[in-house]
Amino acid sequence: MVRLRTYDDRSVVYHRQGRIGTYAIFWGHEALQAGAVHALDREDWIFPSYRESAIGLLREMPAATIFAWWRGHPEGWCDPRDRRIASIAVPVGSHVSHAAGMAWGLKLRGEPSCALAFFGDGATSTGAFHEGMTFAAAKQVPAVFLCNNNSWAISTPTAAQSGVERLVDKAVGYGMEGVRIDGADPLAVRDAVRAAAGRARAGEGPQFIEAVTFRCAPHATADDPSRYMDPAQVRAGRERECLGRFESRLRQAGVLDEESISRVREEALAEAEAGIEAAESLPDPNPRQIFDTTYALPPRGLRRDRDSAMEP
Repeated sequence: MVRLRTYDDRSVVYHRQGRIGTYAIFWGHEALQAGAVHALDREDWIFPSYRESAIGLLREMPAATIFAWWRGHPEGWCDPRDRRIASIAVPVGSHVSHAAGMAWGLKLRGEPSCALAFFGDGATSTGAFHEGMTFAAAKQVPAVFLCNNNSWAISTPTAAQSGVERLVDKAVGYGMEGVRIDGADPLAVRDAVRAAAGRARAGEGPQFIEAVTFRCAPHATADDPSRYMDPAQVRAGRERECLGRFESRLRQAGVLDEESISRVREEALAEAEAGIEAAESLPDPNPRQIFDTTYALPPRGLRRDRDSAMEP
């Protein structure tokens, strides 16, 4: 959780310094991400949205790779099969269908693993979400759909974009099991995801988890939440943020002390600083890749644009 928090904090700084592009902040969602990943088997697939851009850190992906992705460098892409982490999905909800399809493939091949998709509350209002959930339930695929209900779909509150108060109630309509948990408690997330993944792998079909959190930070670095969020509500949310709560819990249990906390923070900061330096040291990419990796047979207009752009 400290590694994720540090990565997120530094990414905001790097954006302000012009070292990465527009960045989707996940401050306060570390318990959800870490709890879920640690509940999965290594052979399980993960389908992240832009809010989980750093999830690869928890499966030994170099920080430089993720920073390169935010810099728009092709080295930010890696083969999903290496760590069973799909490419980061920027279109809202699109990867829900991808996860359902992957889970169907796992079932057809008889693999004892599942696919987990992270998405926000806003994604539950998209057509791709409906299609993915319907397909997954109809085919009884081994999938876990993990909804991060942080109360805001960019600037739209959950109450204004859904007719149900509890998003987990949508699971009933698709014919799948659903559970609602505290997304700020990493152990609650771990237990819920572990149980759901176990049922999915055992042939009990897809599972839906609504993890209730609160977005205490802007949607992204291009967002101004002061225009639509109550500052008092944000302050209250920050007082209940997951990392501080869990650290206090571990201190009281005698698991953590000042020395271990300092060491973890120093290691996380060193990882982030080394990652951005490595990403910035990458050679400039060949601009031809923009044109040659979209179509197997580029259309005439695209070929003309490519030839014009490549002229000395």
